[in-house]
Amino acid sequence: MVDEMWENPLRREQDSRLPRIAGPCGIVIFGVTGDLARKKLLPAVYDLANRGLLPAGFQLVGFGRRDWDRDEFASYVRSAVEAGARTEIRENVWERLTEGMTFVKGNLNSDEDFDSLASTLDSLRTAHGNWAFYLSVPPSFFDDVCYQLDRSGLAKPENPHSWRRVIIEKPFGHDLASARKLNQTVNSVFPESSVYRIDHYLGKETVQNIVALRFAGVMFEPLWNANYVDHVQITMAEDIGLGGRAGYYDGIGAARDVIQNHLLQLMALVAMEEPTAFSPAALQAEKIKVLSATSPVYPLSATTARGQYTAGWQGSEKVVGLREEEGFDPDSRTETFAACTLAIHSRRWDGVPFFVRTGKRLGRRVTEIAVVFKKAAHMPFEDDDALTSNAVVMRIQPNEGVTMRFGSKVPGQIMEVRDVNMNFSYSESFTEESPEAYERLILDVLLNESSLFPTNEEVELSWKILDPIIEHWAKHGTPEDYPAGTWGPPSADRMMSRTGRAWRLP
Repeated sequence: MVDEMWENPLRREQDSRLPRIAGPCGIVIFGVTGDLARKKLLPAVYDLANRGLLPAGFQLVGFGRRDWDRDEFASYVRSAVEAGARTEIRENVWERLTEGMTFVKGNLNSDEDFDSLASTLDSLRTAHGNWAFYLSVPPSFFDDVCYQLDRSGLAKPENPHSWRRVIIEKPFGHDLASARKLNQTVNSVFPESSVYRIDHYLGKETVQNIVALRFAGVMFEPLWNANYVDHVQITMAEDIGLGGRAGYYDGIGAARDVIQNHLLQLMALVAMEEPTAFSPAALQAEKIKVLSATSPVYPLSATTARGQYTAGWQGSEKVVGLREEEGFDPDSRTETFAACTLAIHSRRWDGVPFFVRTGKRLGRRVTEIAVVFKKAAHMPFEDDDALTSNAVVMRIQPNEGVTMRFGSKVPGQIMEVRDVNMNFSYSESFTEESPEAYERLILDVLLNESSLFPTNEEVELSWKILDPIIEHWAKHGTPEDYPAGTWGPPSADRMMSRTGRAWRLP
């Protein structure tokens, strides 16, 4: 008889020498033929297998409308892996992964097709009844899939020792009311502990490093407050347009697409108090405190900005504007640039504005968080015009690392002081390549590690922050034009200049 107290050392959290390997399980991907699955999910599954982090007998089940047999599905997965995998393709790994592949033809609202899926999963005994359901489908289908998983009995574990989990892609609703309805729908089928809302930004090593930077030492903590910090800038800029994504993006816009989830989560990690442990409950409790204390700064006409890119030069390439993109309404009011000013009403952050911006077709692709400190009360140098404020800049992508900006003397006879940067770079400091975000997040789901997944309370609080801004924009005017390849509309610069500040040039 096996000792019930025995603990598998490969899954012992306290031992960091060994990688944590998922136990017997499988994953069902709804929408497996979509862009997300092809570009991100399937390559991530292979990379996990190639790193030895998936169990023997792992089951990969695709659900879609294609009339595929197992070999045709495997061929599709192979092409996706060859195009997007981070690690090299090894035939022995591929053969083992192929052995666990199954494709089930079906529609998302068909009782018969979900009954067929249930019988198929029941026959795949190597998963031991442990299944993760990945909803890589438009949000309009979430209700149908949850209903069918409940009706067919797939949402309920077979026994007390097995589990069922659901993974939901953003957007989590389009406002507070829809988010609450979605949460109610999902939680009526799956308990909150079994729901994993994917925010791929939280899977990035550099985002997790925010917690390490703040709490692994004592250097920053005494300065990380309103006594020393002047303001915080959070920027997510993309250099690509919306070509081919009109169906998803039109009517959603930059604020709903990025600020509600990615950037508010980054803000919460930067602003939160020290958690008692790096555990799901402790991290989520501190993030919830921050989001509960956050509100937009009024008046919104002066503290927010939105824009829409027009034709221009993206580097050396001439590109069209949003309204000329295929599938977009020429009269579309969907913003591709959004900026807002947020305040956190707490002892630590009272009086420190958080400036948040995101946009398409900006100067270059970059995501960063800049904590800008107050200027010295007195500087005994004759010429200090070249000096700006000290800053700590956390570079999320693509040049991953941390930059510290401070003043230094210029070599020479006179006391001339100038800004300099001190850089930490992931690529120079570590030999291992950072895993893709989806690799980390999928593995965390299989391991039941929910630290990097927003709870329904976090989602609803984020919408509570953003809703007044979106409602204001809906009632007042249209997005301001900005040429592609620039850094946003003039209103964004005016928003900052009213406070005596300016956006950083990343």
